[in-house]
This record gives sequence, C-alpha cells and structure tokens, in this order.
Amino acid sequence: MIKIIISVASGKGGTGKTTIATNLGLSIDNVALLDCDVEEPDSHLFLDIDLEKVEDVYLSVPVIDEEKCDFCGKCSKFCQYNAIGVLPSKVLLFPQLCHGCGGCTLVCPKGAITEEKRIIGIIEGGTSSGVEFYHGVLNIGEPMATPVIKTLKKRISKGKNAILDSSPGASCPAVETIRDSDFCLLVTEPTPFGLYDLKLAVEVVKHLNIPFGVVINRDGIGDDRVEKFCMERNIPILMKIPQSEDIARLYSNGKPFVLEMPKWKEKFVQLFDKIQSGNV
Repeated sequence: MIKIIISVASGKGGTGKTTIATNLGLSIDNVALLDCDVEEPDSHLFLDIDLEKVEDVYLSVPVIDEEKCDFCGKCSKFCQYNAIGVLPSKVLLFPQLCHGCGGCTLVCPKGAITEEKRIIGIIEGGTSSGVEFYHGVLNIGEPMATPVIKTLKKRISKGKNAILDSSPGASCPAVETIRDSDFCLLVTEPTPFGLYDLKLAVEVVKHLNIPFGVVINRDGIGDDRVEKFCMERNIPILMKIPQSEDIARLYSNGKPFVLEMPKWKEKFVQLFDKIQSGNV
C-alpha cells in the first residue's frame, strides 16, 4: 500500500488534535508520529516512551568582523527581518531576528561576514507500542518555531505512514506542519468558537491545496452549526467523538482511549483506510 502523510490540525487550541493524532497513530501499523507543536509538545505524555535526544536544531547566523567592515550598510538593507543594524562605526546584530538565509554574507563587498551555528532547539525520539515517535522542542525565548518543524519533518520515512500533530491556529508553525501533507484532518468542536476557528483552518488547507476532512470532537456539547457549515461547503465529516466521561477520564490519566476501547480502534482503522484509499 502507498504510504501517506496525514497532518492533524485545528483553528483553535484544546479541540483534541493530540487526542486524534495519538489514537490514530496507535491504531495503524507501520507508522511514525511526529509532534510538531514544538513550543509545547505533549503527545509523548500519552505514550509509554523513553525519549532520547536525536539532534540539535540550529540556525546559521552572521558574525561581523568589524576590522574588515567599512559600514556600507548593504547587509542591513538586504535583511528583511531587521536582524542587522549598521551605524557609522558599529554593526548591531540581533540573532533572534535572523532567519539564517545567508544573504548578508553574499552581499557584503568586503567579506566581513561569516556564519556560526546558533542552537535554537532539539529533536527527541523513541519507540512505543510499535509507533516510531519524534518531537521538536523549541528553546525557551526563541521566537521562530518553523526551523525546528522543518528539521523534525526530515524524520519522516518513505517506508512509513506519518501522522503529524500540528500546533493550533493558522500561523506559520501550523502552515509549515501541514505543508506537503497528503491529507489534513481538521479537528473541531461543536461550539461557536470551534466553528469560527474551523473556518480559518479550512481557508489555510484550501490555499495549500491539500485534501481535508473534519473530525468533530466532544460531539454533543454545543449545537449543529459546524455540521451545517460542512454540509453547505461539501466538507466531509469523517468522525464524531462524543462528549464522554469515560474518554475524558482516560485522557486525564494520560491513556489513549483506543487502548481501552477496541471499538474505537476499529473506527480509527476505518478512518485511515478511507483516507488512504482516497474514498473521502
């Protein structure tokens, strides 16, 4: 069978992305689960796993040799992120604004700029219940999550199905996670907030031209406006998970509910088969 990459995303936090990603990952074979919410990864909390550091994540940032520099300002004019400021006799560098493009080294006419590696996070990994797992951890105080996500996604193996647990929202980290997926599961809840943020997430996946469907979590707590929205726009609702005290209890104890409820494991297998076959 063709191996596929499924991203799990949502417009708002707390809808159940990690619940869907971990339970789906534990229901299918030959799978890698990647937690791409690198600012606050939590998928590992639901897996019996011993994490080990795999690699550092770094950006190449400029180093200025002021003895060579003639303070022409070309590097500052080139930088779109204002990471370099040039005064008449001083160069100011703001490493946390640097995106590591290397352009400043190319435009410097005096060869006064070299690069050094600045560590911004790490990748950790391990194996649990047959699931190959990785997550990224952005260092505290670092503003850019996307370089860590890009490095993390390099761990996707062509020989395995991949489940990507995204950060919430529709900003750069979520877009980077979803990008190049074969399918995106948008997790929502039947509330006004859930509907509002689902609309934002739908626009993102449409813009990226990625096939998608909706999972309604905590079904029964709100109203039917999410379902009406999906029906009006021909968006498939692929699964509904009810508001359940049993599921909530397992979640609060860090236990994926497919391990205790075999019927739900079957439903996640059916969900995956439907996505893999393209019959969504």
